[in-house]
Amino acid sequence: MPDPAFPYRLYLVLSEADCKHGSYLEVAEQAIKGGVDIIQLREKNLDTERYTARALRLKEVTDKYGIPLIINDNLETAMRVNAFGIHVGNKDIAPTEIRKTWKGCQSLGYSIEFLEQLQNKETQAADCVGISPVFSTATKKDTVTEWGLEGIAAIRSLTRKPLIAIGNINLGNAEAVIKAGADCLAVVSAICSAANPEKAAYELKNTILKSSWNQ
Repeated sequence: MPDPAFPYRLYLVLSEADCKHGSYLEVAEQAIKGGVDIIQLREKNLDTERYTARALRLKEVTDKYGIPLIINDNLETAMRVNAFGIHVGNKDIAPTEIRKTWKGCQSLGYSIEFLEQLQNKETQAADCVGISPVFSTATKKDTVTEWGLEGIAAIRSLTRKPLIAIGNINLGNAEAVIKAGADCLAVVSAICSAANPEKAAYELKNTILKSSWNQ
């Protein structure tokens, strides 16, 4: 069963460049209608002013539907737009530093690259753990470990924190990833590259729910 503090099952990570059949705002709205529970804006190549402006426009959409907005990596933008939370990795600002600086953060996600990180203070400071990538992906190349299903199962056995799996997840492997121990599936291309983002989200969400019921 999902953690009551993190009940989100389908997590959309997007940037303007990722969206192939419409603007990031259009894709976000369609995906929400299809069943996406939470959205992260990941714009690695924008300065803070442009990142914040883009995040504010997206927040109008997420607020309209009551969907939490997560900002990737940029603490200043996250605080300025009053986002729901932030997600960071090893090369970003540390979770312990975020806790000191942003008292209003409601969800702090942290992606790990090694099992040993589960025991460190940064993972302990996070609300949820990102498993990235589960399978190698063209949308994120700056990672060390390809976790695979066995990696998800290993992490699941070592922590009770909600696990967000990301990395080349699609309709064909979603069930296996959930059954391996992930609480939430984060996708980029599976929705952003789809000709019909609403339909893609709907199918993924149904697969997640059915996989959970059958466990």
